[in-house]
Amino acid sequence: MALSMHREEQMDSSKYVRYTPEQVEALERVYTECPKPTSLRRQQLIRECPILSNIEPKQIKVWFQNRRCREKQRKEASRLQTVNRKLTAMNKLLMEENDRLQKQVSHLVYENGYMRTQLVHTPSATTTDTSCESVVVSGQQQQQNPTPQHPQRDANSPAGLLAIAEETLAEFLSKATGTAVDWVQMIGMKPGPDSIGIVAVSRNCSGIAARACGLVSLEPTKVAEILKDRPSWFRDCRCLDVLSVIPTGNGGRIELIYMQTYAPTTLASARDFWTLRYTTNLEDGSLVICERSLTSSTGGPPGPPATCFVRADMLPSGYLIRPCDGGGSIINIVDHIDLDPWSVPEVLRPLYESSRILAQKMTMASLRHIRQIAQEASGEIQYTGGRQPAVLRTFSQRLCRGFNVAVNGFLDDGWSILGSDGVEDVTIAINSNPAKFVGSQYNNALTMLPTYGGVLCAKASMLLQDVPPALLVRFLREHRSEWADYAVDAYSAASLKASPYAIPYARPGGFPGTQVILPLAHTVEHEEFLEVVRLEGHAFSPEDLALSRDMYLLQLCSGLDENAAGGCAQLVFAPIDETCADDAPLLPSGFRVIPLDPKSDKPSVNRTLDLASTLEVGSGGARPPGEADLNSYNVRSVLTIAFQFTYENHSRDNVTVMARQYVRTVVSSVQRVAMAIAPSRLNTHLGPKQLPGSPEALTLSRWICRSYRIHIGTDLLQVDSRVGDAVLKQLWNHSDAILCCSVKTNISPVFTFANQAGLDMLETTLVSLQDIMLDKVLDEAGRKVLLSEFSKIMQQGFAYLPAGICVSSMGRPISYDQAIAWKVLADDNSSHCLAFMFLNWSFV
Repeated sequence: MALSMHREEQMDSSKYVRYTPEQVEALERVYTECPKPTSLRRQQLIRECPILSNIEPKQIKVWFQNRRCREKQRKEASRLQTVNRKLTAMNKLLMEENDRLQKQVSHLVYENGYMRTQLVHTPSATTTDTSCESVVVSGQQQQQNPTPQHPQRDANSPAGLLAIAEETLAEFLSKATGTAVDWVQMIGMKPGPDSIGIVAVSRNCSGIAARACGLVSLEPTKVAEILKDRPSWFRDCRCLDVLSVIPTGNGGRIELIYMQTYAPTTLASARDFWTLRYTTNLEDGSLVICERSLTSSTGGPPGPPATCFVRADMLPSGYLIRPCDGGGSIINIVDHIDLDPWSVPEVLRPLYESSRILAQKMTMASLRHIRQIAQEASGEIQYTGGRQPAVLRTFSQRLCRGFNVAVNGFLDDGWSILGSDGVEDVTIAINSNPAKFVGSQYNNALTMLPTYGGVLCAKASMLLQDVPPALLVRFLREHRSEWADYAVDAYSAASLKASPYAIPYARPGGFPGTQVILPLAHTVEHEEFLEVVRLEGHAFSPEDLALSRDMYLLQLCSGLDENAAGGCAQLVFAPIDETCADDAPLLPSGFRVIPLDPKSDKPSVNRTLDLASTLEVGSGGARPPGEADLNSYNVRSVLTIAFQFTYENHSRDNVTVMARQYVRTVVSSVQRVAMAIAPSRLNTHLGPKQLPGSPEALTLSRWICRSYRIHIGTDLLQVDSRVGDAVLKQLWNHSDAILCCSVKTNISPVFTFANQAGLDMLETTLVSLQDIMLDKVLDEAGRKVLLSEFSKIMQQGFAYLPAGICVSSMGRPISYDQAIAWKVLADDNSSHCLAFMFLNWSFV
C-alpha cells in the first residue's frame, strides 16, 4: 500500500473523514497487533497517538470495521484465484484426457470396421478357417503392447544406454498421453480441484499398469526430487541403490538402479528390479523421469544377483511433470510392471495380476504423498501435540516398515526360522542380531536389557472368504477385546523397561481393560490414520495387580474405505511409553488383509455392522445403492498376522511357546469374527450377522418396547408390533436418545445398542458403541443418582432420573431434561439389558 497516495474516506452522519498517511500508518500498526480493538483500546490509541486526536472514537471504530472487511475480501479473492487456477489446470487435464479418449475411440472404430470386413469375406461361419480368429488375436496382441526386441547393447557404452533411455522415453510418453495402453478409469475417482486426480488402470496389456493425472502446489523440481526418493512414499520398497550415474549431453542423467521390495504376505517371495532411470527436460519445459528394466531383450549391463528375490520386470514407466500457470505442477504418472505371477501359488496370483492393487499401492500412493507434503509446506495441516508433520509421517513409515521386516524375515536382516511343533500353521522366526535390522530401530530399547537375547516373530497367513478387508480391519481396530490378551500386551510393553513382565500364557477373554483411541494424525484423504491407543488396566484380583497400569500403543490404520477398489487394509501397532518420544523404539505387530479375486476390483458393497442396516433391507423394503445383490458378493482375501516380542536368552523357549499359542488364539478369534461379519448367503434380507450372544435387531426392538409397556404402563411407540419391522423402524427414528447396556454385575455396564439419536448424542457408531462404558458417559452426579436408583430399577423395573449432564465419546458435554431407565426382559422374562431414554438432549 502506497501510504503517500493513500486517502480514505469514512461517512458518519453525512460527515467525511480524510486520513493522512501518518494516521493510516499508526492505525495499521495497531491492526497488526489487534484487528478488533475494544472501546477502551481505541480510546487508549487516541491518547497515545496525538496525530489521531482530531478523529472521533466512532470513526476509529468504523475504520477498523472497514479494514477487517477489506482483509476478508482480500483473502476470499486470493482463495477464489487459487481455486480458479486449479480448475483451469484440471480443465486442461480433462481436455487432454478427452483427446486421448477420442483417439482411442477412433482406433477402436477402425479395428471394428476391419474385423467386419474380414467377417464379410469369410466363406462360412461354420468353416474351419481361423482367419477371423487370427484377427482377434492380433488385436489382442496389439492391446498387449509387447516390448520391442532390441539387440544387446555394449554394457560399457554410454551411447548404448542413451539409446535405451530415448526408447524408454518415447514408450513412456505414448502411455502417459497417448493410446499405447487401453486405459479404463477407476470407479470413484471423480476429477475436481481437491480430488487426487484422474486414475485409470490397464485392460488387456502385458503385465499390470496404472496411470494417474493430478495437480500439486509444488514446483516441478521439488516434485521430481520427492518422486525419485521412492523409499519415502512406496511402503513396499525395502531399498533403492543408485549404482551408476551417467550424465547426458542434453542436461539429463541416466541412472542404473537396483531396487528390492517386500512381499506383502508370508506365502510368496519378495521381488527385486534392475532398471535404467532417465531424467530429462522436454522442449516445452516439462520434466520427465522414465524408467524400465534392463534385460537381455532390452540390452544394458546385467544386474546384481539376489538369491531370496524373484526378478520382476518394469516396463516403460515414469513421471511427466509440467509447470502449471500460477505455480504448482501437473503430474502424469504411469506404473507398468510384470511381477511374474506364475512364480507364486495359484491362489495368490490375482494379487500379482491386479492393476487396481498396483494403482492403490504405488501410483496413487506417490500422488497422495506429494499432496501431503504440499499441504504441509503451505501450512494447511495443523501440528498435533506440538509435533511436526514430518515426524508424524516418519512414525507411520517406521511402523509399516517394521511390520514388513517382520513379515518377510530376510536372512540378511539376521532372521532365522525355528522348527515347528508339528503343526505348520504358525512360523516362528528369531533375530539375535538387531544391528542388522534396517535402520537399527530396535537398538536403543534392546540395549537396556542386560541379558538381552533378541526379537522373536510369530506369523501366519490365512485365506478368508466373503469378508471385505476394510470391514474386518475396522472391526479389529474398534473391538480389540474380541481378539487381544491384555497380559500379552503387558509383556510387550515391558520390553521397554529394564525388567520384563513375567511371560504370560494366552487365554481367551484375558482383556480386563478398555481402550481409548487418541487421534494423532491422518493423511489428506483420510485413507491412513496414526493414533495412540491407551489400554486402561483394571485389577480384579491380587494376582492381576501387574495388569492394573495403563499401557500405550502407537497404531497405524489404513484402507478403511470400503469403496476403495483393490485396496489393502492393515492395522499395525507397537508398544510405546507415555512420552512417545520422536526416536522411540518401535516393535510393530498387526494385521494385513489384501483382496485376492479379480472380482474384488469392482466397487465393494457399502456394508456396516450396525443393526440399523435391517431398516433398509427389511421385508418389502428397497435396498440401498450398492446392496442390490448380496448373493453376488464373493471376495477372497489373504490375511497376514505377525506379532513381535523381545526375549532374554534364558527365556527364549518359553516366549516361543507363548507366541505360538497367542497367534493361534488370535487366528481363531479372527476366524470367528470373520464368520460373524461376513454377508449371509442364506438370509441376506436380515442384513449383516450379529456377533454370537446378540439378539437380532427386530427381536431386541420388540423386547425394548414390550418391557417399556410392562414397567411404565404406556406404549413407547404408536405402532402395531405385528407389522414386520415397523417397530425397529420407529425405534430407530425416535427423536429421543435410546440406548441399551449390559447388566453384568462384575464389570462396568457397556453399551450394546443405540438408535440414531443415541448414536448422534454419543457421537459414535454402533461398532464403536460397544467399547463405551456407561460410567464414562455419565458425570459424577449422574453416576450417584443411578447408583441410588439401581436397586429400584432392578426391583420395580424402572426409574425416572432427573435432568443432568453426560459426555459424548468425543468429550463434549450434553444436557438432558430427564432420563428414563427400565429393565429389558427377554421372552422368558429373564433380564437381558438395561435401556435408557434421554429426553430433549442437546450439546452444551
